[in-house]
Amino acid sequence: MHFVPSKMYLTKGVGTHKYELRSFEMALRDAGIEKCNLVTVSSILPPRCKIISRKQGEQLLQPGQITFAVIARISTNEPHRLIAASIGVAQPAEEDAYGYLSELHAYGMNDTTAGNFVEEMAAAMLATTLGVEFNEDAGWDEKEEVFRISGKIVRTSNITQTAVGQPQGLYTSVVAAAIMFF
Repeated sequence: MHFVPSKMYLTKGVGTHKYELRSFEMALRDAGIEKCNLVTVSSILPPRCKIISRKQGEQLLQPGQITFAVIARISTNEPHRLIAASIGVAQPAEEDAYGYLSELHAYGMNDTTAGNFVEEMAAAMLATTLGVEFNEDAGWDEKEEVFRISGKIVRTSNITQTAVGQPQGLYTSVVAAAIMFF
């Protein structure tokens, strides 16, 4: 039996609680995936996998469902500490080729910085499999132009959740996820 997802959606959430596990649970609730038995998978976007909206994806979920996901998560109880969880997507122009997803869990990155970083990671991984030559040390704008000119990478995107640690020292958790369906 082949388990190749045909649909995927992106989601994110944030949660706060005095216990770390409960703050993570609250982040899963905010992301709409708390009722799933999540199985973490690595970062391949299958060929012809359709990216659907969160609303469409949530309608496909059932309580207790074994759900495959690429997940980024991070927690802090340090007051005022900036945290970020982000998933980047790089889709190839050729629909029969596979793409890449990348995940980031970081301290001190805002939405834009984290989102650009994961998009760059996903695009770089895809570019190397497609034979697109680029300077690994070049800035994202320069790499993005090389990817565009190559015509092999059609789109990059991301979903990012950031939060700042609570002043009272409660745990704050953020999660970003790519949820896959067969």
